[in-house]
Amino acid sequence: MKFLKILALVFSVNLNAVMLLNEYSDENLTGWYMSEKLDGVRAIWDGESLKSRSGYKFATPSWFIADFPSEHLDGELFTKRGDFQNISSITSKLSEHDGWKEVKFHIFDMPKMDADFSVKYEKMQEIAKTSKFIEVIPQIVAKDNDEVFKFLDEVIEKGGEGVVAREPSLIYENKRSSKILKIKKFKDAECIVVAINEGKGKFAGMMGSVDCRNENGVIFKIGSGFNDVDRKNPPKIGQTITYKYQELTKDGKPRFPVFLRIRDEL
Repeated sequence: MKFLKILALVFSVNLNAVMLLNEYSDENLTGWYMSEKLDGVRAIWDGESLKSRSGYKFATPSWFIADFPSEHLDGELFTKRGDFQNISSITSKLSEHDGWKEVKFHIFDMPKMDADFSVKYEKMQEIAKTSKFIEVIPQIVAKDNDEVFKFLDEVIEKGGEGVVAREPSLIYENKRSSKILKIKKFKDAECIVVAINEGKGKFAGMMGSVDCRNENGVIFKIGSGFNDVDRKNPPKIGQTITYKYQELTKDGKPRFPVFLRIRDEL
């Protein structure tokens, strides 16, 4: 019985696999589509229900998805920049509620449509006209890499997270793809919390920092990026958190790591 449960979980993960971004690494982005990378909650519309990347079915009100299409859509549940905690709170509740009125489904791909991205982008614009809760993330064709980084500066100045670049011939893949890249001023990654360190001075009685282990087994400390609420209610040991950093040192530790958020496990 235990084996069957594990097998079912494996198949569930495979079936719910989504396309993930690779890091930009000096590729020539001339002619690629560029767009702002929204800091929202990833969601997949399968023609009947809205689910997270891990297959969790969101408790969306019937009025929110009433005019959604039969086509499959991939996108972000989003409100505004710098509002991730609120978005996560709204979308993680187990029952329907009016908080969803703040949210829109910002779409950027159609997983089941076998066509170049340029064709899908036109189709998505048509779909967005059918529901007030669907928006298409605007895409701009880049003249060259300089234009991409100028756009990145504009996004960061407005409080955005970064830029996504997509190759025009991009076909949806249920894995990490080299044809869709994320571009940021800082790199980001995930790590598992292995220790909570008590604060000192103004942080006395609260968390001062956490020790984290990254995917390569390297343990390092994160003490920046936490607000007072985070410090009074720190991540739990074993939880995965997302952080940003400038680069890796020679011994593989991230330089200037800054806490961003606890990973949404939905």
